[in-house]
Amino acid sequence: MIIVPLSAPAATNATRFGPKAANLAALGHAGLPTPGGICVDAAAYRMQVDALGLGEAARGAFATEDGAQARRYALAMKLGLMERPVASRILDPLLAAWRELKRASGALIAVRSSALVEDCAGSSFAGQFESFIGIESEADFLTAVQSCWAALWSTRALRYMATHDLDPADTAMALLIQPLVAARASGGGLSRTAEGDMLLSATWGLGSAIAQGEVTPDRYELGRNGEVKHIHGGRKDHRVDCIHREEPVTEAVQGSLVTEPCLSRRQAAELGRLLLAAERVMGMPVEIEWAMDDAGFKMLQARPLHTQATEVPDEIWLNHPRLNGHPAGVGWGTGRACVINCECELSRVGPGDVLVTRVAGPALSHFLPRVAGVVAERGGSTSHMASLARERGIPMVLGVLDATERIPDGAMVAVDGVAGVVRWMRQGHDWKSGGGDAAGPHPFEHRAADH
Repeated sequence: MIIVPLSAPAATNATRFGPKAANLAALGHAGLPTPGGICVDAAAYRMQVDALGLGEAARGAFATEDGAQARRYALAMKLGLMERPVASRILDPLLAAWRELKRASGALIAVRSSALVEDCAGSSFAGQFESFIGIESEADFLTAVQSCWAALWSTRALRYMATHDLDPADTAMALLIQPLVAARASGGGLSRTAEGDMLLSATWGLGSAIAQGEVTPDRYELGRNGEVKHIHGGRKDHRVDCIHREEPVTEAVQGSLVTEPCLSRRQAAELGRLLLAAERVMGMPVEIEWAMDDAGFKMLQARPLHTQATEVPDEIWLNHPRLNGHPAGVGWGTGRACVINCECELSRVGPGDVLVTRVAGPALSHFLPRVAGVVAERGGSTSHMASLARERGIPMVLGVLDATERIPDGAMVAVDGVAGVVRWMRQGHDWKSGGGDAAGPHPFEHRAADH
């Protein structure tokens, strides 16, 4: 069978259904709440590739030394998987399963990638593939399925695979198809920070605004005993919702709710218990995604978590201006600030620079190997870019208010990706001399953004 329910024992087989689906199935089997759904075997993708006669193009994309020919092979894969009909031996069971899921749930549908190389230790692929939410029509459903298959051959995914020595011809794309959670709030969580605590993030509505780094989410710091230590309200000025069975829309958040925490202490503590339970199921520190509807919390994803111990910074930096933000959780580094206000300026980013930007979305992922650090005005510790930064050991601080205005372009910058602190040298300051004024409490203690 190429399609099984998420509740089936077979769904925990990552070699068939990908780690994303398999991890979620394992959480559900352990009694944790999930939205349920169905899993489509990666064999369906391989069957479609064979039915379309795309095997040669798949093998040639990374095998040829001719860059132009490699791009043509990749384009042939994308166009073939996107535009040509789904083979009937896949189409018939796929549509039957979709119709039954839609009938049984009465909800809009989400189609999510679950590649065999995704959500693995050392290669999370966070934000590199595709997910589609709010699907109701058959035509939109099939387009979403084909788009997820084709995403394995997107330029962004191919660059990522190249840096991890992965050949797309050697892997395949499974799918996770689920009822869409009518989320009042959504977010992420880290089961173990560098200090040994837990961290939750939250925003109103669906979680895509957090994943894409478009809002600065609420931040909840919890002890391993479940005690809620600190709650820091974010800047959640817009939300994404599916209203009246229509496709997702972005709308402004009521002014009084922009900085109001989405979760109460009791709810945060409950979610902390689910986070610890997910860690026990997977047998390692984990990063999760979650949503909360009127019935309570639903676990949406769990992947291995990458963290590092705090590094001791050079004392030269301790007397310089600082800004606080949400740490990605790894690294400490310095470099020249390259302040970017538009994607058209990205060509200015040089090797060893610290990229300072408003929004650090997954589209910037191919810059991570080049930079010494990243500072963003929006986003939080559980965004896709934060996950990629942890994976690569790149220091990153997000949710830094007015960073592009306050950090001078070209200034020397230090980024503490564990403590969530950014510092820069004043103009004309000799950074080797150690001069500067005093600056309050120890600047590299762990502090969340407090705006």
